[in-house]
Amino acid sequence: MANIVDRIWQYATDEPERIALRTPSDDLSYGELISRAARFGGILRGSGLRAGDRMVLIAPTRPEFVIAYLGAQLAGVIVVTMNTMATAPEIDWVLADSEATLIAAWHSGTAASAAAAASTARRVRYMALTPDIGMISEYALPEPISREPDDTAVLLYTSGTTGKPKGVELTIANLSHTARVYTEQLGLRPDDRLGTGLPLFHVFGQAVALLTALNIGCPFSLLEKFTPDAMLELIRDHRLTVVAGVPTMWNAMLHAEGDFGAADLRGLRLAASGGAALPREVVEAFAARFGCTILEGYGLTESTGAATYQAPGRTHPPGSAGQALPGTDIEIRDTHGVPVRIGTVGEIHLRGPSVMKGYWRRADATAAELSGGWLRTGDLGYLDFDGYLFIIDRLKELIIRGGYNVYPREVEEVLYRHPGIAAVAVIGIPDAHHGEEVAAAVVPMPGHDLNAEQIRAWAKERLSAYKVPHRFAFVAALPIGPTGKVLKRAVDWDALTIESTGT
Repeated sequence: MANIVDRIWQYATDEPERIALRTPSDDLSYGELISRAARFGGILRGSGLRAGDRMVLIAPTRPEFVIAYLGAQLAGVIVVTMNTMATAPEIDWVLADSEATLIAAWHSGTAASAAAAASTARRVRYMALTPDIGMISEYALPEPISREPDDTAVLLYTSGTTGKPKGVELTIANLSHTARVYTEQLGLRPDDRLGTGLPLFHVFGQAVALLTALNIGCPFSLLEKFTPDAMLELIRDHRLTVVAGVPTMWNAMLHAEGDFGAADLRGLRLAASGGAALPREVVEAFAARFGCTILEGYGLTESTGAATYQAPGRTHPPGSAGQALPGTDIEIRDTHGVPVRIGTVGEIHLRGPSVMKGYWRRADATAAELSGGWLRTGDLGYLDFDGYLFIIDRLKELIIRGGYNVYPREVEEVLYRHPGIAAVAVIGIPDAHHGEEVAAAVVPMPGHDLNAEQIRAWAKERLSAYKVPHRFAFVAALPIGPTGKVLKRAVDWDALTIESTGT
């Protein structure tokens, strides 16, 4: 019998004054965190919710998110976390699919949540989360409810690039393993100081960062709205030793204006990146400016954010996402599902204790993506002889130009080395002759006047001819999703001025 709050509850009992959560303006101890979470759990039980019922939680990266999240877990309620920018129709879909009976949403910007609760045909209660959450209830849960390790703890809805969103069922065992394995393999300690500006509704911020920090018993610093200056100030002022972020965050901090430097990040011993591939150019430039190496890992929602990692203190092959975490197996398979030889590119398959239980009430989807314990990731990559995984690209983002395979990530890695390029996204666009053409949306560095022919000539010296982009658009910024990923498919090519180049 288990509950993911068990260890956190113990810290609150043994050392209630130990700091649990920090913001730029306030601190919250483990004792106060659990006290408020237990009272929120009491509200849920008083409202009729029981173990296994579903609650939709929509809140920014604030202590109140953590209080509501842990309070629901204490009561055995399955938490369905959603993007704070979700629209009423999106929320309505998740409410119907999960059969949630309660929406708990941050009190500001709740129009979509309230509208979805009111419009659904089912009876769904709406609760506005305010700064006094967990302080006004008279009844507090006396202890965490006991559940089975395979019980579903959270539902995280994901749809990839097509289709209706599917609820990924992550269990108590999944979440507990992820927290434990990252603690052990990254050498995390109770005297570490962790922090992030990631959204907590996403698996990286929620499972890998938040729950790992709280299961160690260390303080966890939260930044509600990420900006490069605010994140650098948080690292400096809270003397953070470990920070979790996605590539767009590291790149933004790298290009932050002002005199931020290595002295500001002198306590930072581990910068953990995930969620997408990180260009080597960014890693090298970040180390040069701040004196800290960014280590990458690989995982996805369906694997609780855990699959591979780069161990601190080791030399890693350039471009690798590290080796498999303990307990995780990796296979590379061809289009027929047959394992391929070392060094051969194919689809990445994962097996291990972090792999999801399945898709919520989607037996067909579960069977298609999860067979014999092996998860199809939809990512292309290969393994070397030492077990290092190299991510090539998303299977769905592969560009086939005139019969040749072009991996956007490889092209982006090269373009990031151009001294005048701050950010870039490479995609395939329809072409009458080649089927698809390689296109690049480029964000120039301040003060650099770029043009398509110039970049193409530069790229031809470093890439095979068929990989070099022929279509270019120069933009002030790339569309970024709520988790910090570049939304390539959101680039509106029809609305952009596209420069074409010759052969």
